[in-house]
Amino acid sequence: MVSHGSSPSLLEALSSDFLACKICLEQLRAPKTLPCLHTYCQDCLAQLANGGHVRCPECRETVPVPPEGVAAFKTNFFVNGLLDLVKARACGDLRAGKPACALCPLVGGTSAGGPATARCLDCADDLCQACADGHRCTRQTHSHRVVDLVGYRAGWYDEEARERQAAQCPQHPGEALRFLCQPCSQLLCRECRLDPHLDHPCLPLAEAVRARRPGLEKLLAGVDNNLLELEAERRVEKEALTRLREQAARVGTQVEEAAEGVLRALLAQKQEVLGRLRAHVEAAEEAARERLAELESQEQVARAAAAFARRVLSLGREAEILSLEGAIAQRLRQLQGCPSAQGPAPCLVPQLELHPGLLDKNCHLLRLSFEEQQPQKDSGKDGAGTQGGEESQSRREDAVKTERQGGTQLQARDEAQTPKEKKAQTPREDKAQTPQEDGAQTLEEDRAQTPCEDGGPQPQRGGRSNKKKKFKGRLKSISREPSPALGPNLDGSGLLPRPIFSCSFPTRMPGDKRSPRITGLCPFGPREILVADEQNRVLKRFSLNGDYKGTVPVPEGCSPCSVAALQSAVAFSAGARLYLISPDGEVQWRRALSLSQASHAVAALPSGDRVAVSVAGHVEVYNMEGSLATRFIPGGKASRGLRALVFLTTSPQGHFVGSDWQQNSVVICDGLGQVVGEYKGPGLHGCQPGSVSVDKKGYIFLTIREVNKVVILDPKGSLLGDFLTAYHGLEKPRVTTMVDGRYLVVSLSNGTIHVFRVRSSDS
Repeated sequence: MVSHGSSPSLLEALSSDFLACKICLEQLRAPKTLPCLHTYCQDCLAQLANGGHVRCPECRETVPVPPEGVAAFKTNFFVNGLLDLVKARACGDLRAGKPACALCPLVGGTSAGGPATARCLDCADDLCQACADGHRCTRQTHSHRVVDLVGYRAGWYDEEARERQAAQCPQHPGEALRFLCQPCSQLLCRECRLDPHLDHPCLPLAEAVRARRPGLEKLLAGVDNNLLELEAERRVEKEALTRLREQAARVGTQVEEAAEGVLRALLAQKQEVLGRLRAHVEAAEEAARERLAELESQEQVARAAAAFARRVLSLGREAEILSLEGAIAQRLRQLQGCPSAQGPAPCLVPQLELHPGLLDKNCHLLRLSFEEQQPQKDSGKDGAGTQGGEESQSRREDAVKTERQGGTQLQARDEAQTPKEKKAQTPREDKAQTPQEDGAQTLEEDRAQTPCEDGGPQPQRGGRSNKKKKFKGRLKSISREPSPALGPNLDGSGLLPRPIFSCSFPTRMPGDKRSPRITGLCPFGPREILVADEQNRVLKRFSLNGDYKGTVPVPEGCSPCSVAALQSAVAFSAGARLYLISPDGEVQWRRALSLSQASHAVAALPSGDRVAVSVAGHVEVYNMEGSLATRFIPGGKASRGLRALVFLTTSPQGHFVGSDWQQNSVVICDGLGQVVGEYKGPGLHGCQPGSVSVDKKGYIFLTIREVNKVVILDPKGSLLGDFLTAYHGLEKPRVTTMVDGRYLVVSLSNGTIHVFRVRSSDS
């Protein structure tokens, strides 16, 4: 019984790219099979042959070419049979035209046969109804299988057709392959069997298949076992990678928590030391005020007595002088014997004592160790307990190492101190520096002690900043080379700008469905900012004090990425489009941008009537009507394709400042694309430059998210030092903007916004 349906494997082979050459991507022609079992067109293999070898395009295995050439590779008769089946089914699409009978021209002598309605699976011929009836009645063809043509082309008889149609000999057209020469392992037809294989033992194809099938099935079973082992190893490798990622995430969390704990402890010590300092100064000032009042009173009394004595001696007569001489002498002797004449009271001047570890570059509070872990076959509770025990053991060993090292350092330090020095130290302040350690402070640490707003020194700021750099240097595989410290301005106008904290506020509003993801900031009106929340698809308005002012409506479905405010409109990028909308949300125009980059940075020009957008390494400038005003590539055409400006802003001087992720630099160019400055130095710590903002004097504020910093560059792109660090509350800063040239607004990854007033030497 013949089923009117092909097997799934055959249908899959006919409908997939199994019959397509992986070199020319077309249907296989004269398919040849390499020893690696990959099949290609004979002509395609001939083009790949080089130096007597062919390299398989799929598995990259190098195969020697037979001396007879590429044609001597094995012919893939299996693919040939499938190709014949596909060609037979494709050449007779009934909708394209009715096929003609193949026997009518031979029997009746006509040039064209009648319409075919049947097909002989043995002869592979299309037959009309009359020829089909006659084909079934002749002695030679009465055993042939004649089927309905429509069902054949529908694929009902594919398997049966493949069984009845024998493979044809490539050397003798029309002859079917019937034998296998055992010594030569070659398929033969009757003609091939006579010469030169006449004396070779040959087997019919069916018998040869029965003899060789068990060996192939055994080999196939072995490969299946190898596949199972490979799959198991791949699963173990993936599980190991998953465990590695999970453990790395846990260690990362532990590192973050440990660093935060150390910072909290350090800040608590700071508050304690500053409190003790204030208490000491207040007590000393109170005592000094009492002594000063007493001294002033004694001074007034002595001054009055001395003045009276001089007046008597200069103006009095002899009798008057002698009558007062005893009283004056007694009073002057009393004043000379005053206790205050012993000298000023001792004043205890405070001194800061830093722990040696803060100055020792080889002292690391955080250490990371690696240990080999065997793959876990059982994922039950025992395995989890073992893993947890190993983690606990590793932590205990690290703690013991750290304790031993700390104890060794303290012991060596205690031995070097005199008893008097030990006595002068409190239990918390057992951190005295030797003279060599005092002299080891660098100019960078001295510069880091910038004066505070009221003019007083901040002796601890440099120490905290340096310690935070050490923490971050241990957390990430980035450069730990310190940034230049803030110093005098190069033009001699005074100190560099420094931050003064103004306020901090969250941007998540009650109507938000997701946590905010701030991708754009810009000034908006007097003392307001516009926040692009890409996650919630909204533009939010806030005052610099954190008051929520509502939203600027955006077209439905838009997720604003970068945003800039013009004179009477708002421009923002979303996907691969640039929008210009009015403050009430009316779309004035939109322009399609290149799809070659994921996001497009938008910046308003200082004039407020044009908007710039970064597109595939170049900058496009549009006017208020949406016309392209200019377009340039930073550095000219020679830099085409070499830049990728992810962040973009403009300076009051009319320059464009961008973060180039292709060159890993900050580039500054004029309106014609001429590069006037570029920075790609060690101050980036090996990280990609982030958001950029420019103040009214042209100073550039660059965000480096990975190390929680905002650094400052001069208008020509030279690095001047750190402006904001983790000490100022930065935790993964994302984007920044400058408001009125005086306020730096910084958004964090958690949706919080910090506002700092940029204080310069003339403000």
